[in-house]
Amino acid sequence: GVAESGEYRIDELARLAGTTTRNIRVYRDRGLLHPPLRVGRIALFNDTHLTRLRLITSMLDRGYNIAHVHEMLSAWEQGKDLGDMLGLESAIAGSWATEKPQRMTLPQARRLIDDEAGFDRMVSLGIIRLDDDEHATIVRPTLVEAFTEIRQFGVNLDKLIDVHEQVSPLVDQISAILVQAGLDEVLDQINPGAPMPDDVEVAELITTLVRFRTQAVAAVGATLAFSIESAVESVVAQLLGDLITKSGEAAGE
Repeated sequence: GVAESGEYRIDELARLAGTTTRNIRVYRDRGLLHPPLRVGRIALFNDTHLTRLRLITSMLDRGYNIAHVHEMLSAWEQGKDLGDMLGLESAIAGSWATEKPQRMTLPQARRLIDDEAGFDRMVSLGIIRLDDDEHATIVRPTLVEAFTEIRQFGVNLDKLIDVHEQVSPLVDQISAILVQAGLDEVLDQINPGAPMPDDVEVAELITTLVRFRTQAVAAVGATLAFSIESAVESVVAQLLGDLITKSGEAAGE
């Protein structure tokens, strides 16, 4: 089966994967993507669909045609253990999406945010998704929790959302670079027209991806922490310097 994780409508999936809804429908018709989960009239895709779509797009970009991609995915799914395509997808997707969306009633979601304008902005940014007239999904619960924590110190929610809007595209760029680097590492070892890799080779690819994602997240986290620490030290030093200067000027008057 397909692992349940993040949930996306087709337009959201297309945006995250850098493709079009038309392409997604073509891949579905050709059997490259598993069927989405149906909730009433809504078709919901998850992180496995997203990762598989990124793999498909990368393979096509690197010279495979749709028939090649379909053959490779089918062979992995039908004949391999460690080389099962879902295993390969999980190796990539496993830790890129650590937040688990939380579904609740619409009134509960509004009470959680406790800010009508802020709630609407979060919906427009995809932090919250309105499922129907009665339910909503907190797509980014960890982010919402962080907002709630910081608001206790008197920071306005609008300001927090403004900061998120500034930072999010930059983080997306970092993520895209990391994900593409991981995909390139795998696809460099699987050439169009070459024989299917055996179980041992695919197991090594999965191990490479697992190690890559672990070290990539650790490296980015360490770099971000170092950068923030340096920035805070600079700001504090500037503030103290200004205070000392003003104090000296006041004493000399």
